Amino acid sequence: MGNFKQYIFLFGRIIKVAVQCGCIGHCAFEYVGNLVLCTGRSMEPTLHHNDVVFSDHISPKIRGIRYGDIVVANSVTDPKLFVCKRVTALEGDVVVYYNRYVFVPTGHVWLKGDNKDNSSDSRDFGPVPLALIRGRIVCRVWPLSTFCMFW
Repeated sequence: MGNFKQYIFLFGRIIKVAVQCGCIGHCAFEYVGNLVLCTGRSMEPTLHHNDVVFSDHISPKIRGIRYGDIVVANSVTDPKLFVCKRVTALEGDVVVYYNRYVFVPTGHVWLKGDNKDNSSDSRDFGPVPLALIRGRIVCRVWPLSTFCMFW
């Protein structure tokens, strides 16, 4: 019977540590940053299909989003998907495309892919709410041969 109690105690400790690690991991991925797999060709030549990048969640909250930042955002058309795009206009800017003028409203940004011929971006769905932006891409981490920082 004593052995059984030891196993129960050990099992309880393992569960406690697993829950603590899960909570720490969740907080780190939600509030600090995480790794993102880029799929598609919309950001070529900057990012390629199946590149793995690190997305920082802290700096956009501290310094805000700036022109030229590459960000990870929830897709406007399917919130379960993420997109990697470049910020080309901020709130209050006027964007000209296809001989039309579009005003970027407060709380929104204009996102475009670097590969304009193969990108679904703000030219298709308009300004993107800042609330959909998950983080700013800081560096490409995989493949290692193409590691680079995006400051």
